[in-house]
Amino acid sequence: MYRRTVLRLGGAGVVGALAGCGGSSDAGDDGPSETRVAMTDDLVFDPKEVTVAVGDTVVWETTGSVAHSATAYEADLPDGAAYFASGDFDSESAARQAYPDGSVGSGETYRHTFETAGEYPYFCIPHESGMRGTVVVE
Repeated sequence: MYRRTVLRLGGAGVVGALAGCGGSSDAGDDGPSETRVAMTDDLVFDPKEVTVAVGDTVVWETTGSVAHSATAYEADLPDGAAYFASGDFDSESAARQAYPDGSVGSGETYRHTFETAGEYPYFCIPHESGMRGTVVVE
């Protein structure tokens, strides 16, 4: 885990990361890494916000029994950024219309590699009222 990640997460976040509930698994100090976000039965992304470097991958995993999605708010993406949604849809409207296609079931994962710096707000389609998160790419 990067030192900056440990400092940002604080003690409770480190315990969660070590337990597999959130955090990162690095490919090496100089290479890209993977940061994990749990999608829980409490209808939250854990952690709610992650900060990664350009070229890093975020892995969303459903850790409970309730299926979720990781769906970008298309209008709020950084200029030039690739759209992302579990199910690999090419737009927010396509992801919304197709749901439950694209849902991530218990123990399943969805990955996206971020190639453009900026903030990426996202949500879970069936739990949008409270299940929102942000990926910050530096």
